[in-house]
Amino acid sequence: MTTTLPVPPPVAPDRPVPPPARRAADPAWARPALLALLLVTGVLYIWGLNRNGWANAFYSAAVQAGSESWKAFFFGSSDAANSITVDKTPAALWVMALSARVFGVNAWSILVPQALMGVASVGVLFATVRRWYGPVAGLIAGAVLALTPIAVLMFRFNNPDALLVLLMVAGAYATVRAVENGSTKWIMLAGAFVGFGFLAKMLQALLVVPAFALAYLIAGPPKLGKRIGQLLLSGVALVVSAGWYIAIVELVPASMRPYIGGSQNNSLLELTLGYNGLGRLNGDETGSVGGGGGMAGGGMWGSTGLTRMFDSSQGGQISWLLPAALILLVAGLVVTARRARTDRQRAGLVLWGGWLLITGLVFSFMQGIFHAYYTVALAPAIGAVVGMGAALLWRSRFLGRVTLAVAVAVTAWWSYHLLTRSADFLPWLRWVVLIGGLVGAAALLGTLRLPARLAALAAGISLAAVLAGPTAYAVQTASEAHTGSIPSAGPAVSGGFGGGPGRGGRGGFPGGGQGGFPGGFQGGFPGGFPGGAQNGTGGTQGGVFGGRGNGGGMRGGGGLLDAATVSDEMKALLESNADQYTWVAAAVGSQSASGYQLATGDPVMAVGGFNGSDPSPTLTQFQQYVAEGKIHYFIGGGGFAGGRSDSGGSSASAEIATWVAENFTAQTVGTTTVYDLTQQTGTA
Repeated sequence: MTTTLPVPPPVAPDRPVPPPARRAADPAWARPALLALLLVTGVLYIWGLNRNGWANAFYSAAVQAGSESWKAFFFGSSDAANSITVDKTPAALWVMALSARVFGVNAWSILVPQALMGVASVGVLFATVRRWYGPVAGLIAGAVLALTPIAVLMFRFNNPDALLVLLMVAGAYATVRAVENGSTKWIMLAGAFVGFGFLAKMLQALLVVPAFALAYLIAGPPKLGKRIGQLLLSGVALVVSAGWYIAIVELVPASMRPYIGGSQNNSLLELTLGYNGLGRLNGDETGSVGGGGGMAGGGMWGSTGLTRMFDSSQGGQISWLLPAALILLVAGLVVTARRARTDRQRAGLVLWGGWLLITGLVFSFMQGIFHAYYTVALAPAIGAVVGMGAALLWRSRFLGRVTLAVAVAVTAWWSYHLLTRSADFLPWLRWVVLIGGLVGAAALLGTLRLPARLAALAAGISLAAVLAGPTAYAVQTASEAHTGSIPSAGPAVSGGFGGGPGRGGRGGFPGGGQGGFPGGFQGGFPGGFPGGAQNGTGGTQGGVFGGRGNGGGMRGGGGLLDAATVSDEMKALLESNADQYTWVAAAVGSQSASGYQLATGDPVMAVGGFNGSDPSPTLTQFQQYVAEGKIHYFIGGGGFAGGRSDSGGSSASAEIATWVAENFTAQTVGTTTVYDLTQQTGTA
C-alpha cells in the first residue's frame, strides 16, 4: 500500500479548469503541521534577533532618517537632512521605517519585520505548492525554505532581500491562481507583485518574470490569443506598480530631493539600468569597487561559471538541496511530458523550475558585484521543486522511487562534502548525514514491497538526512551575530569569504585575502588615500584617512563594509550644539557616516555615497555648506576616498578630503581623526 496524491481530472485545453479541492479535503494533520512549521520558523528567525544590533548599518541609518523625515522616508535618504539616498529603491526601508516610527529606532523594530516576512514567505510557499501537489509537498517546500542557511540569515537581517523574496513568492501564488481559472485579475496581480519587488531590489525582481509568463502561456486555460493579451496586461501592471516611483523621482527637480546614491548623474533611471542593472551582468559598474571574474578566473567577486553556486563561498549558503532539485525537476518534466497542455503539475514545474534555472544561471555568470546572500532568491524555487518532485515521483512507482533514491544519495554525498569544508563544525555530523542518506536511499528502493508504514519511515529517514546539514548551519547562523555589508551564513569554511587566508569571515570579499580584499592588499589600498602616504599604506596616522588601510575599515572612521565604532568621547563631541547644524558631521562613505548617525541620532552626511565614488556633494557644494555653517565636523578614515581610478567614479570625495586637510586642523578624539569645520586655519 502506498500513499497517493489526488490528480486533477483531464479537461479540454481551452476550457476553464475547475478550482482545486479546498482545505477541507486536506487530512486532519495538515493544518496542525503547517502551524507547527510556521511556529518553528518564527522561533528560528526571531530568537536572539537583537544580537545582530544594527545589522547592515547602511540601511539602519536610512531607517532612522525615515523615522524622522517623511521626505527621507519617501526617497530612502541616508540622513534626515536628505543629502543622498541609499543605492536601492526604498520599499524595504518603508516597512522598517514605519515600524521604527511606531516602536522607536532599535534593533527589534528594524529586524522583526524581516523575520515576519520570512515566516510569511514560508506560509505563502506552502499555500502555493499545496494547491497542485498536496500538503506533504507544501510542507517539504516550506521546510526547505525555512531551513536554508542563507534564508535564515537574510530573514534576520535588514537588507532588501526579505521583502523581495516575499513579493516574488506572492507573485508565484498569483500566477498559480491565474493558471487555475484563466483570471486576468490574478495574472495582473502577479505582475503587480513583481513590480513592487522592483521597488525593493530593482531589476533582480524581474528574473522570475520569464518563468511566470511561460507557465501561464503554456497552461493557462484561455485560447492562445487571450493568454498573450493577458500577459501583456500583466506587463502593464508590472510597469505601473514599479514605474510610478521612478516617474516621480525623475520628475522632481534635483534641488528639491536628495542625490540618487549609486548614480553618477543623479538619476534613478541611470541607477536602475547601470550600477544596479546591466553593470551587474557585464561588470561595467561606474563607481563600483571592482569587477567580476571570467569563467576561468576570479575577479573581486569570484570566478563565474556553472559551478559558482557550489563553490566555497556560495555552497554552504544555498546548494544543499540544489542537486536534488535539478534531478527532480528533470524527472518531473519527463513524467508529465505527455499530459494535457493545461496540466497543473507540469505548469508548477515550469514555473518553479524556470525560476530556479534562470535566476541560478544569471547568478552564475554575472560578472559585476555579486554577494553570496543574493542566493536567497533561489531558496523558494529549490524548496518548491524538491517538494513537488518528491510528491510527484513518490506516485510514479519504480522509476519514481529509483529517482528519489538517487536524489537522496546525491544530496547526502554533497552534504558530506559541504560539511567537510567546515572541519571544526560538528565533525561527527557529516558521517551521520552520509550514512543516514545512504540508508534512506536504500530503503526507498525497497518501498515498493514494504508496508505503507515502513515506506513512510524510509521517506522520513531520507528527509531527515537531507535536511540535517542545512538545519545545523541554520541554527548556527541564528545563534551568531551578523553585521556589515557582506554577511554570510553558517560557520567559517576553507576557501570561502575573506577575513583571513583560507578561512571564511563575516565581512570580507571572496578570495580570502588578509583583511578581506582579494589578494590581501595587506598594506592598504594601492596608492594610498588623500592626506596619507602614497605607498599603499592607506594614510599616515592623523591624516584624513588615518590608520592602516587593512581592507576592513580604517581606524576610528569605519570602512566600506562596516559602520564606525563610536566612542563615548566622540559621541559627546558630535552631540554638542547639534541643533545648530544641518549635519553634525560629514564622513566619506555611507557605512562610516551611518555609525555616527546611529550613535547620535543626528544627520551625518555620507560624502560620496556608499563607495565614496558618487559626486555628492561636489567640492564646490561642500565648501558652500561649510561657509553657511551647515556642517560641524569632518571625520577622517571612511570609505575609499573617491573610489578607485578604474571604476569611472567621481573623485569628489577625495577632493573634499584633501581640501579639509589643507584648511582645517586635525584633532584626535579617542582613535578618530576629526576636523572642526567652523575653525578654518588655511586659505580656501
